Amino acid sequence: QVQLVESGGGLVQAGGSLRLSCAASGLTFSTYPMAWFRQAPGKEREFVAGISWSPGNTYYADFVKGRFTISRDNAKDTVYLQMNSLKPEDTAVYSCAAYSGTTYSANYYNAGRYGYWGQGTQVTVSS
Repeated sequence: QVQLVESGGGLVQAGGSLRLSCAASGLTFSTYPMAWFRQAPGKEREFVAGISWSPGNTYYADFVKGRFTISRDNAKDTVYLQMNSLKPEDTAVYSCAAYSGTTYSANYYNAGRYGYWGQGTQVTVSS
């Protein structure tokens, strides 16, 4: 059974930082592109950041460029999201996902292409 478990969420003031982690098991982690999505109450799930497996190309939503950094450690089967300069509008449940489609560079933003999802971790940014 594939399992993705997020951690690192919490409450932080605007301008602060958090580092999210996603530990994967039950799949050959190094062969799967990975991504972070988020969903705020009453809103649709949206793509935040993605990373391929080789050589590790990264992709970001415009609203997080320059503030968030996605990375992965294949030896630890873990993907990270470093979030700096947090804003109240970043408040959401953040979930990690493993990609199961093809041509990641053209489809990284599409939640429907991800076959496995974590349970999510809450990030709350106060103003």
